[in-house]
Amino acid sequence: MYAVVGCNECAAMWLLADPRTSDSARCPRCGKTHRTAKLKRFFESEDRDAAREARAALLAKKRDESAAFAEIDHVSELERAVDEAGIDDREYLEASGIDADAVGEAGARAEGGGGGSRSRTEIVRDAVEAVDEPTEESVVAHASEHGVPPERAREILTRLARRGELSESGGRYRAL
Repeated sequence: MYAVVGCNECAAMWLLADPRTSDSARCPRCGKTHRTAKLKRFFESEDRDAAREARAALLAKKRDESAAFAEIDHVSELERAVDEAGIDDREYLEASGIDADAVGEAGARAEGGGGGSRSRTEIVRDAVEAVDEPTEESVVAHASEHGVPPERAREILTRLARRGELSESGGRYRAL
């Protein structure tokens, strides 16, 4: 179940996964923690794409852009069009005379991994599922044991929650 909810502090709207089972939710814009039961639910659906589309429509209406919004395709269609448009990163790099494999390895090193190692983001995401009590403290401790500096692990955890890859409720994280 997904719900489009809004913050009474900053007016941000976001998708909340499992609103019926979550005790609290944190606004991704201002960070205010809300009791889930008291959040205004603008839309609810079992389908994540339907909830995303409803949020987009609500944001367009809020900005008096409903007519422009009506002219564009559904969010999932736009994503598919983006995936099909242009060339992918590998093609671009190779056409520019750059070794795409070397770039991938450099990216892995920059994320904290070595050749074939897991990135810091992957380590933090895995820590959420690996620990018994996935609180910020336990996830950060687990990630630190696997080579991610504690402050960086906190930043990654926050970023993953903002992007909707994790949900946080009652101080506990869950992978979506």
